[in-house]
Amino acid sequence: MKIISSIQNSYIKDLLKLQDKSRERKKKGLFLVEGQREISLVLKGNYEIDSILFVAEVFSKEKAILLNIPTSKYIEITKEVYQKLAYRDSTEGVIAVVKTKEFKLDNIEFNTPTPLILVLEGIEKPGNLGAMLRTADAAKLDAVFIANPKTDMFNPNIIRSSVGCLFTNQIAVGSSEDVSNFLKNKNIHIYSATLQNSNEYHKNDYTKPTAIAVGTEATGLTQIWRDVATQNINIPMQGEIDSMNVSVAAAILTFEAKRQREFKI
Repeated sequence: MKIISSIQNSYIKDLLKLQDKSRERKKKGLFLVEGQREISLVLKGNYEIDSILFVAEVFSKEKAILLNIPTSKYIEITKEVYQKLAYRDSTEGVIAVVKTKEFKLDNIEFNTPTPLILVLEGIEKPGNLGAMLRTADAAKLDAVFIANPKTDMFNPNIIRSSVGCLFTNQIAVGSSEDVSNFLKNKNIHIYSATLQNSNEYHKNDYTKPTAIAVGTEATGLTQIWRDVATQNINIPMQGEIDSMNVSVAAAILTFEAKRQREFKI
């Protein structure tokens, strides 16, 4: 089994570039995933593992083998090397180098006649995007569409904040035009979270094929989503501010739709 003990190793230097630079992830078609739970979700999501780096004193060879990955992919590293590569403060002693996937609209498949979808347009903060992927997993949504993306989906902040839910959701990425056209062609009702020409979110029926679209906190959804909406919706504010964090708003809207479907209003 290969052992790497120096942070000056050329392979380790290449991996550090993957952590820091989106263009390197796109160029190499690789990204890093840290932690046993997240790696297990990578495997469930049918991603291909390029290699597994582990610290033997922290993450034993026996535990590594339980991941059911060919031993030829294992690389033992020292704590010093691990600490250089690790993105999180917690120490689990294992990092996977994973091959990227393309999130194509054409790959989306619905296993129900009434899918529930979350559309995220132009979300800039990886932490918000990751939090909404976590919500989508918790609600077991049929898909998440990223419209007009502002960051690559393999940003380590997205992986960390989604606690691996990047790998558990069915995801597609495209322009707002392409995503909205896809939804219209599938006869999916679109509910756009915006103040203009909207009604209160709980007054709508989400038991039909439904997509809920949210935009950035600064500018909201673009006109495209206001125009294609079956109904624009809002969450009434009762305090001094007129908006809330987009990930919180997405969770409220998502679980209202889930509530309706459970009780069949």
